[in-house]
Amino acid sequence: MSTPQETVDPFVRVLGSQVHNLRSVDVAAPRDAFVAFTGVSGSGKSSLAFGTVYAEAQRRYFESVAPYARRLLLPAGAPKVDDITGLPPAVALQQRRGAGTSRSTVGTVTTLSNLLRMLFSRAGTYPPGATERLDSDSFSPNTAIGACPECHGLGRIHRVTEQTLVPDPGLTIREGAVAAWPGAWQGQNLRDILITLGYNIDKPWQKLPRRTRDWILFTDDQPTVEIDPSRHPVTADYFYNGTFSSAERHVRHTLANSQSAMMRRRVLQFVDSVECPVCGGSGLRPEALRVTFSGHTIADLVAMPLTDLSADLKPAATRVDAEAAYESTESGELTEVATVIAADLVARIQVLVDLGLGYLSLNRRTPTVSPGELQRLRLATQLRAGLFGVLYVLDEPSAGLHPADAEPLLDVLDRLRRAGNSLFVVEHDMDVVRRADWIVDVGPGAGELGGEVLYSGPVSGLADVPASVTRRYLFGDAVTEGRPKRAASGTLRLGGVCFHNLRDLDVEIPLGVFTAVTGVSGSGKSTLVCKVVGDVIARHLGAHDVAAEDTDSTESDAPIDDADLDASVGVTVEGIEVVDRLVTVDQKPIGRTPRSNLATYTGMFDAVRKAFAATAEARRRGWTAGRFSFNVADGRCPTCQGEGFVAVELLFLPGTYAPCPTCHGARYSAETLQVRYRDRTIADVLAMTVDEAVDFLADVPGAVRSLATLRDVGLGYLRLGQPATELSGGEAQRIKLASELQRARRGHTFYVLDEPTTGLHPADVELLELQLQRLVDAGNTVVVAEHDMGVVAGADWVIDLGPGAGDAGGRVVASGTPEDVATSRESRTAPYLSARLR
Repeated sequence: MSTPQETVDPFVRVLGSQVHNLRSVDVAAPRDAFVAFTGVSGSGKSSLAFGTVYAEAQRRYFESVAPYARRLLLPAGAPKVDDITGLPPAVALQQRRGAGTSRSTVGTVTTLSNLLRMLFSRAGTYPPGATERLDSDSFSPNTAIGACPECHGLGRIHRVTEQTLVPDPGLTIREGAVAAWPGAWQGQNLRDILITLGYNIDKPWQKLPRRTRDWILFTDDQPTVEIDPSRHPVTADYFYNGTFSSAERHVRHTLANSQSAMMRRRVLQFVDSVECPVCGGSGLRPEALRVTFSGHTIADLVAMPLTDLSADLKPAATRVDAEAAYESTESGELTEVATVIAADLVARIQVLVDLGLGYLSLNRRTPTVSPGELQRLRLATQLRAGLFGVLYVLDEPSAGLHPADAEPLLDVLDRLRRAGNSLFVVEHDMDVVRRADWIVDVGPGAGELGGEVLYSGPVSGLADVPASVTRRYLFGDAVTEGRPKRAASGTLRLGGVCFHNLRDLDVEIPLGVFTAVTGVSGSGKSTLVCKVVGDVIARHLGAHDVAAEDTDSTESDAPIDDADLDASVGVTVEGIEVVDRLVTVDQKPIGRTPRSNLATYTGMFDAVRKAFAATAEARRRGWTAGRFSFNVADGRCPTCQGEGFVAVELLFLPGTYAPCPTCHGARYSAETLQVRYRDRTIADVLAMTVDEAVDFLADVPGAVRSLATLRDVGLGYLRLGQPATELSGGEAQRIKLASELQRARRGHTFYVLDEPTTGLHPADVELLELQLQRLVDAGNTVVVAEHDMGVVAGADWVIDLGPGAGDAGGRVVASGTPEDVATSRESRTAPYLSARLR
C-alpha cells in the first residue's frame, strides 16, 4: 500500500532573530535560488545573513562533531534566534583584502601550488644520477626543506653597502654623512658615542681610514660608553650610558622589528634589493630547480600567466597513451599520474581564466593582488569543490569589481546555483540585485532605525514598498542632479612611472578638482593612486605632513615586502609645489583590539572624559580625566581589566566569551560609575549611537564637531564605544574621512582614496560623495580609484587605465571629462559610464 509523499518545505525560515539590531525578525527565503539581501549600511542585512543564518548553520555543524574534536575548532556562539528550519550546510565567502604576508601567492590562495608541486614530485624528469624523488615540500619556498638557504625562500636578498649608507662621502659625520642613522636625539647620541670612543666626526667621510669607515658602518660590536654632559650638552644635561649601533645594524633592526611603515620606508632607501644569486629569484634549493616537466622548471611554470601555464600543461593532460604510475627517478611525464594531475590543474586553471584572471601568475604575491581579484580566486576554488546542496553565504561578491568584471562573476554564481546549491548574497550593486531570484530588503534605516524586514519576495515586488530606501535605486527612481565641472588650478605631471604593471607611464592629474581613476580590476589604478602618487607626494613632503593610518605589521621571516617598496623611484615630477599635505584614506582597521573604538579614534573621548572629570562629584573625589579611561587601572573594572567580557572555559566544549560578571559589560569599576554627567554614566555614553550623542553632548565642544561629521558620512547608527574589530572596512574608511573633515582647513591638501564606495549602499554613496565634493570646494584635490559609475560620472576629470588587466593594462587609455571618456572606443569603462550619463 503506497503512502502519500511527504511535502518538503523549499524555504529556509528564520523565526524570531534578535541578532544585533534585528527586532525579532521572521523571514522566509527559498533554497536552490539566488537570494539578495539589501539595505543601507548598518540596516541589519549582514546580521540576518551571516550573524543569524550562517552562524546557526555553523553552530549545528559544531554540535555534530565529537566533543574532543570540538575543542580543536573555533568557538561558535549560538545566535539569538528562536528557530531556523530548512537550513542546509553552509559555507561563508566574505569580502576581505589580501593578507600582508610576503609568502602568500595566487598559487597558495587557490591551492594550485600544491598540485603543481605534486606533479613535479611524482611525475617530473630528474637529472641523471638522482637516486630518489624529492618530496613535494622540496618544491615549496615556504618550507624548511625547500627554501633557498641564501634568501630563505623570499627570492631576493637585501644588501647594504657603503654607497647606500653614505650617499654623500664629502660630508662629515657631524654633517650627517651616515644618512642611514636616525635623526634627532638618536643620531646625536651615536655621534657623541663616536666622539667618546675617539673618532673624528668633523673630517670628511671620504678622508677617514677604510678600517674606521668599515667599523662605523658594519661592525656587530655594541660598545657602551658613559656620555659626559659637560662634553655633549646638546644631547643631555645628565650622565648616561650610550650604546653604539652600526649603520647596517640600525637598518636591519628597523626592517626586522619596526611596526612603523614610515620608518621602514625611510631605511629602505639605504638598502639594495636584488635577485638572489643562488636561486635566481625562485626561492628554491638548487636540487628542486634541476627537476623539469615539459622542459620547464617549477620556477618557470609559476612565473607564467595562467593562460600560458594551461597551454603548456594541456598535452600532458590530454595524453591517452599514459602508462601506470611507478616510483622512479626517470621521467614520469608519460605516466597516468602525470595525466591525472595535469588534467586537474588545467581544469582548475580554466575556471580562473573564465573569470578573467588568466593574466595572473601563480607566484604573484597577494599584497599586489586587488580585493576584487582575490574574491574571484576564492570563488573559483569553491566552484571546483563540486559541492551539492550547500548554502553559500556571500558578502558583497561584487565589491571592488569593475562592471565588466561583474559579468563573469555572475556567471560563476549562476553555475553554483545550477549545481544544486543555494546562494544568500549580501549585496549593494543594483545590477547584481536585479539578477537575483528573490530579494530580502532590511531597513528602513541603520542601527536602531533598521532591523526590520521590509520585504521578502521576487525582486519586482519591492517596487510596491515605499518604505524601502533600496527601491528608488533598484528601479531607477533616484535622480542625481548634475553639477558644473570645476576648472583645474594646476597640473601634477608624473613621468617614467615603472611599478607593478605600470611601465614607463606618463600621466597628468589636475589639481583642485575631483579626479576618478578607473579601469578593470588589475588594470593598475590602485597602484597608481595609492602607491605611486602617494609615494611621490610623501617624498616631496619629506614624510612630514602625511596623514595615514599606520597599521602595518612586520613578519620576522620576511622583513621587506612589496608594501614597503618606494614606488616614486625614478619618477619625474612637475607641478607638485602647491601641495603641502597628503591624506591617505584607506580601508585598514582603525585598531586591532576591542580597546580601540569610534570614540577613541576620533579623539572625542578625550573631551567626554574631561566633561566627566569637571563634574562636582569627580572634583570632590579628586579624579582627573584619566579616571574615566577603561585602559587605566584606577577606573576600569578589576575583573575584566576594562575589556567588558571574560573568557569562559567549558569542559568538553569550546571556550567562549561572556559579559563580565562584575561590571556586566560596562568596563568600569562600580566607583567610577557613581559619577554621572547629566544623569548618565561614562558607560552609558559609550553605549549611545552617534545620533543619540549629538543631542546629549551638544554642550561639549570637543565632541560636537566629531559627532556632526560622523553623521554627515552616514555613520549615525554606530555606537561610540563600538570596538574597532566589529567595524567593516567601509565603516573604518568613513571614520577616517570624518576625522579628517573635522580638522581645520589649511593650505592645499591632496586626498587619496582607494575605492571609497566599496561596501556602501547607493544611498550611503551619495552621502560620501557629498563630503568628498566639499573637500574639493574648499580648494583641495581629491583623487579616487573607483568602480562606481555614479561617482565617476560626478567627477570633474577621469583617468581610465587599461585596456585590460595585468600585463594587458597599466597604460592610460583615455582621460578627460566623464563625457569625453564615455566616447572612447578602446576603454572598457566607456560603455558603463555612457549608460550612467544618459
